[in-house]
Amino acid sequence: MTDSTVAMDLSLQVGKYEVQKLISKGATGTVYLAKDTFSGREVALKTIEPEVFRDPEFGTVYRQQFLNEASLAGKLRHPHIVAIFDAVVRENSGYIAMEYVDGGDLSQHARPGKLLPVGDVLQLGFKCCGALEYAFREGIVHRDIKPANLMIAKSGVVKISDFGAAHLRKSQAVQTAAMGSPFYMSPEQLERHELTFHSDMYSLGVVLYELLTGQRPFTADNLEALRRKILQQPPVAPSNLRKDLPKELDGVLLRVLAKKPGQRYGTWPEFALALSAVAEKSLPPGVVADSEKYVALKREPTLSGLSDLELWELARTGNWIRVPPNSIIMRENDKGRKLFFLGKGEAKVTRAGRLLNVIHDGECFGEMAYIRDGEAPRSATVMSVKELLLAEFEPEALERMSAGAQLFLTRALVRNLADRLELANTMPTR
Repeated sequence: MTDSTVAMDLSLQVGKYEVQKLISKGATGTVYLAKDTFSGREVALKTIEPEVFRDPEFGTVYRQQFLNEASLAGKLRHPHIVAIFDAVVRENSGYIAMEYVDGGDLSQHARPGKLLPVGDVLQLGFKCCGALEYAFREGIVHRDIKPANLMIAKSGVVKISDFGAAHLRKSQAVQTAAMGSPFYMSPEQLERHELTFHSDMYSLGVVLYELLTGQRPFTADNLEALRRKILQQPPVAPSNLRKDLPKELDGVLLRVLAKKPGQRYGTWPEFALALSAVAEKSLPPGVVADSEKYVALKREPTLSGLSDLELWELARTGNWIRVPPNSIIMRENDKGRKLFFLGKGEAKVTRAGRLLNVIHDGECFGEMAYIRDGEAPRSATVMSVKELLLAEFEPEALERMSAGAQLFLTRALVRNLADRLELANTMPTR
């Protein structure tokens, strides 16, 4: 799917979907922008041409790919995976209704002159790591990670699409082994070995390499020569191709492009954290990376029950700032309504100049105003001791979150209060 759309006046309805305009047309099918006449929601409607299923050579493969993707309708719920809402597969036709992503795909940013900033690419990679880890937990190896299958919304949110080539480990159906795009295939995929998440990790490494340098790590004039390079030749370090790339990035990308799965990162979170560490150094001063927000929330035990969908929702709801040492964040007797989450650093709590408590990473404060549901005088002063990564939450913004996210946040606040009451009961009295 590309970011350019061709406007068409189409009086066409497919099932309950009213076609609005053509988005893209390929050899096997067509994608339209359509409207769900029941809900009013805009969707991307992928239709398959009848002659594709009837193709004597590849019809069975195409049908299996379509069935693969159709079988995931309503099953994958992740903020960085294109949602599949509905699917119908008939004998010689079918359609899949999925989330419409309005910014096109990342292939538009995979060539010199069109490259995205380094920090932005690494943030996209971080989010894809979380999505692919989630997919693998659901029994899925994507098998076709490439720029054209990574959609980017105009808001900057990345979404993995096209699970037609995916290996569904929980499926009983016979699945074709040779799926994917050769430039992005892992060595073990080329050799038709059993695939784990390490294969998608390799493919994502190829995508990031291309988005950062404008070149693929391996190219050749024919498939056999390409295969030999992928299996035998080490890739050129990315910083040799683009001089402004941080040197630390070489080790990260060359590790995920290792020939053997065991030489790559042991888990998706390990790879994601490595990308985040480099990204933080690549962003402008004062900018808080999305990955840093997510990691701060993820490591807090009281929020461990939140899904990735809810964690990202909470991360995006807050106003994240860096606070210098010795800065007053909240002053006793001043009225306020904000709830605060300390993502990183240390702050002290005082009342009338007396030290009451020290707040560390992962703790909330200012919760009484939130719980009382109104502006109230603050009972203490909070001052930063070290530089803080701080999230400020307005009550109205929190109320717009999903019920699940609000429930876990409330539980975290209740536990926070219980811990403070216990601490107060153990403190010596004067």
